[in-house]
Amino acid sequence: MFEDSTFESAGRIHTRSRRWMIAAFTFNASILLACVLVPLIYLEALPPQTQTILITLPPAPHVPDQVAKPSKPAPQNTAAIPQDPYAAPRKIPPGIYIPKDPEPVAFVNPLEGVGVPGGFDGPDGPFEHRPAIRVVHQAPTGPVRISTMVQEGLVFQKTKPVYPPIAIAARVQGTVVLAATISKNGVIENLHVMGGPPLLQQAALNAVSTWRYRPYLLDGQPVEVETTVNVVFTLGR
Repeated sequence: MFEDSTFESAGRIHTRSRRWMIAAFTFNASILLACVLVPLIYLEALPPQTQTILITLPPAPHVPDQVAKPSKPAPQNTAAIPQDPYAAPRKIPPGIYIPKDPEPVAFVNPLEGVGVPGGFDGPDGPFEHRPAIRVVHQAPTGPVRISTMVQEGLVFQKTKPVYPPIAIAARVQGTVVLAATISKNGVIENLHVMGGPPLLQQAALNAVSTWRYRPYLLDGQPVEVETTVNVVFTLGR
């Protein structure tokens, strides 16, 4: 008997413990499920302390049914819209319109307003009786300064300077710069040396003093001018 109760009897002991275990598990599960579901279905089954914690929502306020009023349709502009020939079409046209006759071109007189009839300065214009504008030029108070290039363009009688023999022997060459005033008649006045080799200065003064110029005109009137004259001396090889 000890052997049968301690070791496996190799199928010799037959017991109903497995069936009892299944039945006990089913019974306990049923009790547990009832304990969980009954409070959820019947709230009265809960104890009074638990019921005080529950919060009930107030009933929703009654809102009277509002009769939907028909909305007024948006006013449509039934006025005729002028057709702009340069506006983009709302729909793609089926074809391309090609006019048979060329469009008329408005002729604009380019001389309108420049003294022709119908212009601003013409006899029918608004400025018909306006006085003529006279431009008054103020006479210069002293000699006008001109550049060396302008001075060279005005000279019409030019004497070539004589190379001094002593400068040739000394092999001296260079440019003598002279300042001069040309009168209204084109005669050299106030001629003096501004720079250059000393051996060549007197020869440059002697030559330039005989030069003659065309009068320099300012607003159509001859004026006295100041300028610079360059005399170049070069030895030939």
